[in-house]
Amino acid sequence: MLIASIAISGCSNNSKTSETSNTSESAQNEVITFKFAMVDNESSNYYKGAKKIAEEVAKSTNGKINIEVVAGGALGDERSTVELAMNGDLDIATAANSVLTNWIPEMSILDQAYLWDNADQAHAAVDGEVGDLIEAKAEELGLHVIGYMESGFRNVFSKKPIKDISDFKGVKIRTMQNEYHMAAFESFGAMPVAMAAGEQFTALQQGTIDACENAISNCLANGFYEVTKNITYTNHAFVYIIIAMSDNAWNKIPEDLREPFLEGVKRGYEAQRQYLVEANTEAEEKLKELGVEFHTIDTNVLKAAYKETAAKRKFTFDPEWQAAVDKAIASVNN
Repeated sequence: MLIASIAISGCSNNSKTSETSNTSESAQNEVITFKFAMVDNESSNYYKGAKKIAEEVAKSTNGKINIEVVAGGALGDERSTVELAMNGDLDIATAANSVLTNWIPEMSILDQAYLWDNADQAHAAVDGEVGDLIEAKAEELGLHVIGYMESGFRNVFSKKPIKDISDFKGVKIRTMQNEYHMAAFESFGAMPVAMAAGEQFTALQQGTIDACENAISNCLANGFYEVTKNITYTNHAFVYIIIAMSDNAWNKIPEDLREPFLEGVKRGYEAQRQYLVEANTEAEEKLKELGVEFHTIDTNVLKAAYKETAAKRKFTFDPEWQAAVDKAIASVNN
């Protein structure tokens, strides 16, 4: 009986050891999958960038983290997906920086017209101390800002040519619901109309608005060239696309995978920045073939007009954030 008992006991112990080993191995081999929401469609450079992020994360984590990109606003618009992420109901949301100002008012400093002279300054800000400030505030909301894609500098698409500040007089132009962007166009003499992005094509067709503004690649991607045959290089604002991860999703990443995960995300969003440059160049060539005319304008005149309006309206910003912005500019200028 003792021999039998020992034998049974031995089998039982081996079984438990094997079961524990299998469970541990299963946990190690389990793939973590995150949903990544974006409003842009699958033909955009933003989608290409998001897919690159997914590719680089899979590579840097040896396939242990998978990102599923859901494009075209299928999971909601920018504001609603950010709210879903804040509530832990969505893994990763993307949104223009102006959307985040609804919860992080200090970020409105980034909405100013003619804040940056070039993309290097804009990158130095979010890749440096401005980014640190954004990330600290986001964590208070239950979000982890893990990167910064971008739609870059915005230009004006219009029905009639705009070559001089006087040409803006009376032009009804669609903008985001953003007091600084709207103030800029008011200072130029235009009539800004806040409108959802999805409504502007029909509004242009129906004559509700005369113009809109965005990255040049968006003019081609969204078909605006069908109703706006003029593009003016205003470069009036720079827009980031914040990549925000829910606290729930972040906590699913094992400690040893967090650094590789972030490294993969960074390689991906840096690639998107280059995809945007390429998309704008390709779009410009294609748009010219489609009969769109491109116009230069004295941006110093536009900048001066905006600064005068900003002074009158007493636009001021958090001193710590202002210092971070100034430092980013100085780091590139020096």
